[in-house]
Amino acid sequence: MLRVGLTGGIGAGKSAVARRLAERGAVIIDADVLSREVVEPGTAGLAEIVEAFGTGVLTPDGELDRPALGAKVFGDEVARRRLEKIIHPRVRARTVELTHSAAPDAIVVNDVPLLVEAGLAASYHLVIVVMADREVRLERLTRLRGMSAAEAVARIDAQTDDERRRAAADVVLENGDDLERLHARVDELWRDRLTVFERNLRSGCSVAKGPALRIVPFDPEWPRAAARLIARIRHGLGDRVHVHHIGSTAVPGLPSKDIIDLMLGVRTLAEADALAGRLGELGFPSRPGEWADNAHGTPGRTWPKRLHGCADPGYRVNLHVRVAGSPGWRFALLMRDHLCAVPEARDAYAAAKTRLALSHEDRAGYAEAKEPWFEAEARAADDWAVSTGWQPPAL
Repeated sequence: MLRVGLTGGIGAGKSAVARRLAERGAVIIDADVLSREVVEPGTAGLAEIVEAFGTGVLTPDGELDRPALGAKVFGDEVARRRLEKIIHPRVRARTVELTHSAAPDAIVVNDVPLLVEAGLAASYHLVIVVMADREVRLERLTRLRGMSAAEAVARIDAQTDDERRRAAADVVLENGDDLERLHARVDELWRDRLTVFERNLRSGCSVAKGPALRIVPFDPEWPRAAARLIARIRHGLGDRVHVHHIGSTAVPGLPSKDIIDLMLGVRTLAEADALAGRLGELGFPSRPGEWADNAHGTPGRTWPKRLHGCADPGYRVNLHVRVAGSPGWRFALLMRDHLCAVPEARDAYAAAKTRLALSHEDRAGYAEAKEPWFEAEARAADDWAVSTGWQPPAL
């Protein structure tokens, strides 16, 4: 089962995306619908709201008077949080029930308006954010929802900003033009990413990276993507696990293959094997085969590890699972920090990449040709560590 989070600012058009995904076959769980369901007449949720805010939040028929309740909590942080403590746990419990009732091969889309504000992004395999310009959203709220201009501005400003939403988004759907174009974007997303992701997740397959070599300029999206992926691993395994963004995509300004390298530190390889199934459920299936790092600085030695990929076709990922404290684990962190701290070392590596990429069309040959550079980098990085007092992160 693929779990997708769908969100967007008020007036961005999130509901239109949800409807189109439902037409394609997604199971939609709408948090707004559930928030109404858990406070219907006769529910414990409504009784608790009345206890907290008084009978003035009820209509003459005994239903929740939403405008009256809104007047009590809008602009009052304490009151709003009190209301959230009543509603949110009930919505989460109902969401779990509906998710468990879905088919094993379902694509379950959770439509959550405040997904980013609530810090829920890491709990999904993938997050879709629907975006539209502020002016477009204001026009929709006043024309389609009958809000005053002042009310529309207040509702938009009460939510998080677009920068935070983009940081949380694996997919951004721009919705500033006509509905037909939005539908085409959703259909492409469904066909080329969501269904493939679900199939890979269910079968335990990683996205194939292919043998061809392609070095591209540094992309500022790489660290943001790595942060999202790391957050998912920590959410699934526990906040106490040690996960790092390593490799070239972790060094600002350094060209690289468009492959994000992450590293999970474990106490033993037996622990790595025990975590393999859970990592697969999170979207990081193990790659079959025997994997090891060259022990730079110790000729002829290698250090075994486990390697995982990513089931999401929107990312290319190597998740290295190494024994924390081992030479391979230490070198990955030291090389990253050395290249980040010493621009001359970073630029020398960039030049070496460019030179070697011109003479090697395949990734395997390119990787082998870089080994002499890695040996030199290991010596330079060790010297830098001694001179600066660098130490790897505490375990």
